[in-house]
Amino acid sequence: MQLPRADESVRGWEMGFFGVGATPASTRADAAAVTTLPAHPSAPIPVQGAPLGAALRVPLGEAGVRVFPLILGGAEFGWHVDLTAAHAILDAYRERGGNAITASDADAAGRSEHIIGEWMARRRARDSTVLCVRVGTNPDHPGLGSVNLIRSVEASLTRLQTDRIDVLYLDATAETQTPLEDTLATAEWLIEAGKVRALGSVGHTAAQLVEARILSSAGYPRFSALSVPFNVLRQGAYDQDLRLVAGAQGIAVTPSQPLEHGFLSGMHRTRSQVAASVRGSQLAAAMNRRGQRTLRAMDRIAAELSIPTSAVAIAWLLAQRTVVAPVVNAYAVQHVAELVQGVGVKLSRAQLAEIAKAAQ
Repeated sequence: MQLPRADESVRGWEMGFFGVGATPASTRADAAAVTTLPAHPSAPIPVQGAPLGAALRVPLGEAGVRVFPLILGGAEFGWHVDLTAAHAILDAYRERGGNAITASDADAAGRSEHIIGEWMARRRARDSTVLCVRVGTNPDHPGLGSVNLIRSVEASLTRLQTDRIDVLYLDATAETQTPLEDTLATAEWLIEAGKVRALGSVGHTAAQLVEARILSSAGYPRFSALSVPFNVLRQGAYDQDLRLVAGAQGIAVTPSQPLEHGFLSGMHRTRSQVAASVRGSQLAAAMNRRGQRTLRAMDRIAAELSIPTSAVAIAWLLAQRTVVAPVVNAYAVQHVAELVQGVGVKLSRAQLAEIAKAAQ
């Protein structure tokens, strides 16, 4: 019996590997083994140790904590995002250096706080996380009266599986009866009890912030942070008086709605793309000439910088004075990857002027 020459054996193997002609089982096994190639020397090297963004921290006003310049909100957790997806989003945020999470006791009837608490417990991440909680609008104990405020904080602590809140945001949007002094007196007790470290403001007017600073001279706690709806298309809520007071008092501004309900992400550009819902009507409200003009300008800058349009919206906010860290809500892991890119971008004066002109 004559054995095949070496070149014939190799040619037969090649024919079988590429699907030409019959191939013995042993040869198919060898071919399968060959397809699992080792990593190329030029492949990306996995990052070892702390995330690259872990060194990027900014002080949150006078709260005594330092945060990543992008805060992850949990408003969608338990509502549009289930526990598994929410934990994946939280993991992705942490892997990129994020360390600040905000929740509300009214989000998804408390399910959002429960999901965040489960994540911190499973990952043992409480000590490395700056936890911000907004209270005042839960229908079970609404307002900022002494009794309801304490009940709100205790309920949030239980759901979050923790014994303290780093920044407690007092939401005054629906509060019309409790004097500010009484609210701050209750907050003082919460701070002395170790349940709260610092205070943030939501819905207070410029005059109320001035009143709170006057009360702080008498020993009451002061506001260290301010949450207000603010983005390139919505600048009216953060009016001149509020902006001046925040700057004069050194209050850290953590804007909510940085993407105008998702419009500034560039994913929804026409009314035919949005559903007939509350979120759809919010998106449709921005789809006017001004909104489209602004979005086109941001698209040009995004293409120039090779980043997503949503990252340009974050970079614009971080370029504003007094803004420390926007609060973003993510639906998926890829959203986190896109939004974090805005932290590492510094827009030029020409780019800022182009966006300002388009948003007029």
